[in-house]
Amino acid sequence: MNLFYRTGLAGMTAVVGLWVAVAGVSCTPRPAVVPPPRVLPLIIAHRGASGHAPENTLAAFKLAWEQEADGIEGDFHLTKDGHIICLHDADTKRTSAGGVLKNVRESTLAELRALDVGLWKGEAFRGETIPTLEEVMAVVPSGKAFFLEVKCGPEIVPALLAALEAGPLTREQVTVISFNDNMIRSFKAEAPDWRASWLVSVEPDAGGAPQPSIFALLDTLSRLSAEGVGLQADQSLDARYFDELRAVGFERHIWTVNSPVAARRFVAFGVDSITTDVPGALREALRTGQD
Repeated sequence: MNLFYRTGLAGMTAVVGLWVAVAGVSCTPRPAVVPPPRVLPLIIAHRGASGHAPENTLAAFKLAWEQEADGIEGDFHLTKDGHIICLHDADTKRTSAGGVLKNVRESTLAELRALDVGLWKGEAFRGETIPTLEEVMAVVPSGKAFFLEVKCGPEIVPALLAALEAGPLTREQVTVISFNDNMIRSFKAEAPDWRASWLVSVEPDAGGAPQPSIFALLDTLSRLSAEGVGLQADQSLDARYFDELRAVGFERHIWTVNSPVAARRFVAFGVDSITTDVPGALREALRTGQD
């Protein structure tokens, strides 16, 4: 199965030969009318199952698998001593116990690993530490997706590529993502056979049209040699926007959606994945049709 598509209702083709004698007239065989398959996007756990566990920790990623996520998304920085660690912010103040402030690029792995980044979410997560990229990759099951967001710049590319090449995940499982277009460009120049997607914030213009325009977006994606785009889930986006991306073969990913109503809208647009803080609840809502 292609990792980036899930089929909820198996398509089938049947030709029914039906001969009915009505007043001596025979009807020729007619093909059965079969509804098209229902295609659902991948459900990607944002920073793990961050709605219920401390973001970007192994606890959050493991919980995502328990909640039947199709993949995880995590944020990564380069440390002072050349290691890649999983943390959203450029420093540790927001998520460390006691609000300890350490700038990631000015700190060693050992200094960062000494911090508790689970307690802020609850006593049950006391002792969670900042994981390395290698540790995160080790908990991704076979066949599951890994969206690896780079929060720094192109300086991470050599270490990132070395870790990916030495790691357990296949090229089909991994998508490197970033808001930094220079990082995406540099990564694809060094690793053209690994998938990359550019992250884009979306805002409507005065007339309500999404910005960036589809023309500007397509131009940038082509220049970056990216396979796809991760778009902010803004209401200004419409079916035509996604149709244009699909027509030229770009993957279409959406972040961050926790509302079943909003998720169904993007399902109808044919997106390839939806990133959410609550993968279990969102999957159940899409399954049952309830909010």
